[in-house]
Amino acid sequence: MGKYKPKKLKERIFTSYLTSMVSITLVLFLLGLLVMILLNAERLSEYVRERIGFTLVLHDDLKETEITKLKNSLKAQPFVKSLNYVDKDSAALVLQKELGEDFTGFLGFNPLFNSLEVKLFAQYTHSDSLAVIEKNLMQNPQVKEVFYQRSLVSVINENVRKISIFLLIFSGLLLFVFSVLINNTIRISVYSQRFIINNMLLVGATRSFVRKPFIRKSILYGIYGAFLSWILLAAFMITYKKELSGMIDTNDFIILGIVFVTVFLLGIFLSWISTHVAVNRFLRMKFDELFY
Repeated sequence: MGKYKPKKLKERIFTSYLTSMVSITLVLFLLGLLVMILLNAERLSEYVRERIGFTLVLHDDLKETEITKLKNSLKAQPFVKSLNYVDKDSAALVLQKELGEDFTGFLGFNPLFNSLEVKLFAQYTHSDSLAVIEKNLMQNPQVKEVFYQRSLVSVINENVRKISIFLLIFSGLLLFVFSVLINNTIRISVYSQRFIINNMLLVGATRSFVRKPFIRKSILYGIYGAFLSWILLAAFMITYKKELSGMIDTNDFIILGIVFVTVFLLGIFLSWISTHVAVNRFLRMKFDELFY
């Protein structure tokens, strides 16, 4: 019986730490996904904003050299991300396909104009910046009119702002919940060894000496959990790479590196602080209190 009890105790301790490691792994996996989404939120915001652009309607009597000069001038502007020239014949063909009939034959002429589709960088898509850019574009003598969807711009900017605030609040709440989960998991694993902690104090061990092996082992399991969560994250991104392509850039190694480092550091920090708090709690308890 003397040999059976220590063996049984070791099995219980191992099971409690194994449960802790599995729990830490799953929590760190979810935290990794959260960090990935937060880091890509700005990219998604930029992607939406950069759909905003101007349509420059050009004068009908422009020469090829004048159009080329205007295109080169616009490409040199810091706010221009991309430029696409649409001649009136191409525009007529597109509209003809949409309408399902040849409107030029009915009218006897092509009423459309040559135009330039100008897409902007995200930082220039705020309402005040767009008003300044519109004014500058109208100063070009080759430009007849400038169009952009003002109502759509306001809706996009407002929604991006709301989503950013929501993500920050939601992320803070999730981080708190995940921290509590890891803390409770580690506290349960330490609880199974509360009598060992008390016995070490009775034979004269200092509190720092008692804490040291618990914290060392907990940090080690936190590191193991971080590595396992990396594997889960990598498997998840490889499996759902196509579905995530519009929201998460799985080929951005800088973001992936930040996510992996964050998960690793969180695994160590949360394991350390939770174990430190849990062990201190049992160090302050009297022997009679250990039974409750």
